Amino acid sequence: MPSTRSVPVRRAAAPSPSASPASIGDAARTRRYVVGISGASGAAYATRLIRVLLDLGHEVHLVVTEYGRQLLHDELGVTRLDLGDLVPALADRADTLTNTRYFVHPHKDVGAVIASGSFIHHGMVVVPCTSAALGYIATGSGTNLLARAAMVTLKERRPLILVHRESPLSLIDIRNMEAVTLAGGIIAPANPGFYLLPESIDDLVDFVVGKCLDLLHVEHDLKVRWADRRAQMRRRPTDPDE
Repeated sequence: MPSTRSVPVRRAAAPSPSASPASIGDAARTRRYVVGISGASGAAYATRLIRVLLDLGHEVHLVVTEYGRQLLHDELGVTRLDLGDLVPALADRADTLTNTRYFVHPHKDVGAVIASGSFIHHGMVVVPCTSAALGYIATGSGTNLLARAAMVTLKERRPLILVHRESPLSLIDIRNMEAVTLAGGIIAPANPGFYLLPESIDDLVDFVVGKCLDLLHVEHDLKVRWADRRAQMRRRPTDPDE
């Protein structure tokens, strides 16, 4: 297994932090989001979220901790944070999207633009979020870029969504969740629903990613609505014996 220190990271040539997100990109609807990946299981949630945001024309700023990079390697075989490696479905557009709508920030660079309150964005998602990351965000004690970006997001009253996956919860976890919630963050556990009758792991992943997108107020067409499922059930032929 390779060392997490050996995974290359391309430094982002980020746009001006004071620029309005509405003026960035090739469409007026472009919005700017920060995605953080820590070491809890669930790498597929992160890569799917990144793909959907980019497919919808939005801008993504990514920060991955050392354990997050180890997670990407262990669960997805990803050894580089280049877009073509992280999201193979976007490989044909990777060169165009990189450093225009997809930016990678080294997790030790606490001076990166996403660590500044003047960097305007529409929300941050930490997915997956470990109990350790939850703890240092809740206490404001983290020293890496993911922690700093999350704390700034709270300070600026922007949406912060922590997709916590670890289970069971200790009292420390519960208290940290309370602290984040009181500070304005949202705890969105990676708990996919089964009432839509998922047929694949992708369906379960989309359920969680769709919840994140809803919390970010991002319009999407992932099939995660109970109303659609209920309408489908009502269209089924009625059993004459019922």
